[in-house]
Amino acid sequence: MKKRKLTVVSTLHYIRLIYRSALLLALLVAYIAYRFQNGPAILTKMENRPKILIVIWAVFMLEMLLRFFPSHYESPGCQKQFARNYIKSGETEIVIEDNYAAVLIAILWIIFNGVFGALHMAGILDDGIMILLCSVYSVCDMICILFFCPFQSWFMKNKCCSTCRIYNWDYAMMFTPLFFVPRIYSWSLLAMSLALFVRWEITFFRHPERFSERTNEYMRCANCSEKLCVHKKQLKTLWKEIEAYTEKRIRFLRKGH
Repeated sequence: MKKRKLTVVSTLHYIRLIYRSALLLALLVAYIAYRFQNGPAILTKMENRPKILIVIWAVFMLEMLLRFFPSHYESPGCQKQFARNYIKSGETEIVIEDNYAAVLIAILWIIFNGVFGALHMAGILDDGIMILLCSVYSVCDMICILFFCPFQSWFMKNKCCSTCRIYNWDYAMMFTPLFFVPRIYSWSLLAMSLALFVRWEITFFRHPERFSERTNEYMRCANCSEKLCVHKKQLKTLWKEIEAYTEKRIRFLRKGH
C-alpha cells in the first residue's frame, strides 16, 4: 500500500488525542491520591489552581466555538453542515439511511449516562468520577475518529467520518456527565456543547440535502481533504503485519523446543 502523509486535519486529531490523554492521566492520578492518600478532591484541586482550570475550560470552549464556523482545519464530517460546502450533485433524492440509528444512539446514551447520574445522586459516585468520565469520553472521541468507532461499526454503518450523521454530537456526548456537576465552568461547557448539538440538528432538518452523499458531492471520496480512511487502512495493515510476525515467531520458538 502506498504510504500517505497525515493531513493537517488528521495531525490536529492526534494533537487532541495527546493532550486529552495527558489530562485524563493527570485527573486519574489526582483522583487516586484523593481516594487512597487523603488528598484533595479533583474539583478542589482544580479550583485551587484557577489558572489551570481556566486553560482547560478555554481549550474546550474554543474547540466548540470554532465548530460554529466553516474551517479548513476541521474534519469534513462536521463541515458538511455549511452552505459553502454544499456541492450539488444533480441528484434530488435525499438518502440518509442512518437516521433511525442516530435516534437509537441518543436513547442508549441517555440511559447509559442516566445510570451514572442516578449513582451520583445516590451518593455512590462523587463529582470526581463524573469529571473522570468526561475525560474518558474525550479520549474515546479521538479514538473513534482515528482508530475505531463502535457507533459507526455497530449502529450507523456509515462508510467514514465524513458521512457520519452524528459527527457534531461529540461534545454534547462528551460533557453529558457535567449535568450532574453544578459549577459555572462545568455547566457552561455543557451549555455550549448543547448549543452546538442544537445548531447541527436544526441545520440537518432544514437542509438535509447537505447531509446526504447522494445530493452533496462534498461528502464523496474524490472531494475529501482528510483522507483519514487511508490512514486507518494503513494502521490495519500494520496491525496485520505485527500479528503475522508474532505468529511466525511463536511457531519458530515452539519448533526450537
